[in-house]
Amino acid sequence: MDTFKKLKPYYWPFRKYFVYSIIFLLFLTVITVVYPIILQLTIDEVVLKGNYHWIPYLALGFIFIMILKGAATYIHQYTGDLFGITSVYKLRNTLYEKLQFLSFKYYDNAKTGDLMSRLTADVEGFRFFLSFGFAELIRFLLLIVISCGVMFYYSIPLTIVTLITLPFLAVVVYKFDRAVHPAFREIRESFGKLNTKVQESISGINTVKSLSREDFEIQKFNHSNSDYKDKYLSTSSIWAKYFPLMELIGNISVVLLLGYGGYLVMNESLQPGELVAFYSLLWYIIWPIVNLGFVINLFSQSKASGERLLEVLEAEGDINQKVNLINNERLDGEVEFKHVTLRYKNEPKDALYDVSFRAEKGKVIGLIGATGSGKTSITQLITRFYEPSSGEILMDGKSINQYALHTLRGNVGFVLQESFLFSTTIKENISYGRPDASLERIIDAAKRAQAHDFIMELPEGYDTVLGERGMGLSGGQKQRIAIARAICVDPSILILDDATSAVDMETEMNIQKALNEVMKGRTTFIIAHRISSLKHADEIIVLEDGTITERGKHEELIVKNGPYQRIFEIQFKDQKAVLASKIS
Repeated sequence: MDTFKKLKPYYWPFRKYFVYSIIFLLFLTVITVVYPIILQLTIDEVVLKGNYHWIPYLALGFIFIMILKGAATYIHQYTGDLFGITSVYKLRNTLYEKLQFLSFKYYDNAKTGDLMSRLTADVEGFRFFLSFGFAELIRFLLLIVISCGVMFYYSIPLTIVTLITLPFLAVVVYKFDRAVHPAFREIRESFGKLNTKVQESISGINTVKSLSREDFEIQKFNHSNSDYKDKYLSTSSIWAKYFPLMELIGNISVVLLLGYGGYLVMNESLQPGELVAFYSLLWYIIWPIVNLGFVINLFSQSKASGERLLEVLEAEGDINQKVNLINNERLDGEVEFKHVTLRYKNEPKDALYDVSFRAEKGKVIGLIGATGSGKTSITQLITRFYEPSSGEILMDGKSINQYALHTLRGNVGFVLQESFLFSTTIKENISYGRPDASLERIIDAAKRAQAHDFIMELPEGYDTVLGERGMGLSGGQKQRIAIARAICVDPSILILDDATSAVDMETEMNIQKALNEVMKGRTTFIIAHRISSLKHADEIIVLEDGTITERGKHEELIVKNGPYQRIFEIQFKDQKAVLASKIS
């Protein structure tokens, strides 16, 4: 029960609904046990003694009981569902909130499809047990206890003989639980992998089709689907193995009842009506115990789901925030790295090693180097997406650990290499970081990003609703909207991570002109592979294998026989070759 104890804060506040449900469940159980008693009275007191004038009264009483049972069933089921649904509403919100605040390090190893499975299928599995499973378990126990009480009242010897098989049944049920729980956890994990395959295939459908890899993706899905099928069949085999055994033990009890009970009736130690009632009451015990496997099934699924939910809820972020942090402050934007080293989790070598530099307020810093040289790592450390392994990062002369995350990141405008747009209006995409931005501010940001003209050509202008991930726009258009979103925040620090990589040279020049105006007064970091994008930077930092190999202005670096000069030569040759091909 450790899983349910840990999840207690999510369902215990709503226990009043559960209590109401159980109260009416108790009433329902008592009514259920009254049926055999009425049957016993009908046989022994009415039929055998000839008191037929009681039949109308018994019929009316039975109808009245049925009406009460119907009303009690409605209240019991409604309050039970209210308990489960209200509980997982809070749980689902907490899970989503936790996912929003987990660090980049967590998502480096997480699968989108698996997380979606936890937030949907696992939450629903846990809810179903809260709404139905708990109540069923209590109903079974109540039926067993009350039925046993009535049976002992009728005949103690017959009750003992009939129930002598119950310990064996309990052992079988226990072994069933031990076998089925790991199996259901494997099912949940397999379902999460299946979701991941679907999500990846749909997200990368353009790549799949462009490379004609449909058959390969179908084969991959079939493999995951087959694994899910095999896990479910394995669990079904466990069920098929134990369920007949439990039913067999229950039927042995029936045989003992009919044999010994018939003997007591013949010796007039038991009334015929009591034997008939006894038979009905025995099934009120056997049926719950046999179906206890079903409840254990639900419990095992719910426990497996709860364990997967706890893995998310208990996941520790690597970004630790102290108390008394600096909040809601406008920063100047001065950044300093002091002997900073970074190594990502499970990586064999450092992504950055002993990096030191200072970016003064309003300066433009260019970062250039081969893929994997550490350019993006530097900018991700500024916003604390990751924590350095050693060294210190200062913002306006203070450690960035002294700033609240929302303050630190609220002063940074980030344009990632791969633009992500939400399935909402262009206006809301641009104002995503500043929801209270006026339309004038949104339009100004779009104009600076050279996005206003093509936005106005769309059917609904700024109210145009974009498709998933900006479907319907070109790569350059999506990039310019992402730039407008960063500008709209009015940040102290602007980070452009290959922000113009998806646009042509002419559009890049236009955006660069706009950005030159936007960058005034802001500390700007430009990550680029094209020297043309950063040659006007106040300082260019050249990185190789996570270390700074050169630094200086474009004019200074171009005359050195170093990495920057070699990059310039390669790109200059490419440009001359392109120009020559156009002339020819």
